[in-house]
Amino acid sequence: MKLTLIRHTSVAIASGICYGQSDVDVSFSFETEALIVKEKLQYKSFDAVFSSPLQRCTKLADYCGYTQPIIDNSLLELNFGAWELEVWDEIQDPHLNVYFENWIDKAPTHGESFREMVARVTRFLEDLKSKSYENIAIFTHGGVIRAIWLIINGIDIENAFDLEVEYGDVLEVEMI
Repeated sequence: MKLTLIRHTSVAIASGICYGQSDVDVSFSFETEALIVKEKLQYKSFDAVFSSPLQRCTKLADYCGYTQPIIDNSLLELNFGAWELEVWDEIQDPHLNVYFENWIDKAPTHGESFREMVARVTRFLEDLKSKSYENIAIFTHGGVIRAIWLIINGIDIENAFDLEVEYGDVLEVEMI
């Protein structure tokens, strides 16, 4: 099964803001960025198209011609809980240092750890294996794309950020 992973375009929020699962809108440059993604996908056909429910993903799917993707909450970005929409440098939570010391296993206050997100994405991929799809498009977030990359390639979770995923990237992976 071939997965085409599409990261959403840039967002309309200041840099340095923790936005994870917050439903922030796309940036003013959306059409320019989305056109590049659409061109990358123009000669591809998919048996199924999935999307995170957040508008930064669904708007890109729609722009690319996939007006009714299968919405799946498993494709949401990491949940940063109480830190959502806070400026990273201004978060006063004493748990922040604990998180940064072990971001794999420690969750932000009222959020989820990276390992918990990987488990969520693993369940999504296991469910896909039970389907008869051959080519799938997934409009999602950088964290989810890294999780899929780790799971499919058997890479240690500590190396998640070895994969650079830019806004509007289109990556293909094979899932056995």
